[in-house]
Amino acid sequence: MGNEISNLIWTFGVESSVPEHLEALLVDGEQVIDAFRTIRDVAVFTNKRMLVSDTQGITGKKKEIYSLPYKNINMFSIENAGPLDINSEIELWTRAGSIKINLKRGADLNKIAKIIAQYIL
Repeated sequence: MGNEISNLIWTFGVESSVPEHLEALLVDGEQVIDAFRTIRDVAVFTNKRMLVSDTQGITGKKKEIYSLPYKNINMFSIENAGPLDINSEIELWTRAGSIKINLKRGADLNKIAKIIAQYIL
């Protein structure tokens, strides 16, 4: 993949607990702020980074985990859902490229934007 992120899109849904496989990755002093789940994937916001677990395959045993430290986010934008839209969006820009986050109904756009802003500013 080189240094570029290409077409990375994540979808977050309702608030969730933190799964054990992501809890095990937390470092000393790292605290969970919030977590969101879709059907098979989970995103965890900590005071240091965002962790995303992307479950793959039919059995769901294969997981790709992304770790995005807030210090690597250069800029972000938010787009709230309009009357005909079902998803809000957040886009994050890093040196490696941009990451789009679709927020389904139930995921609080302002809460997530505030978490990101608190740790990148």
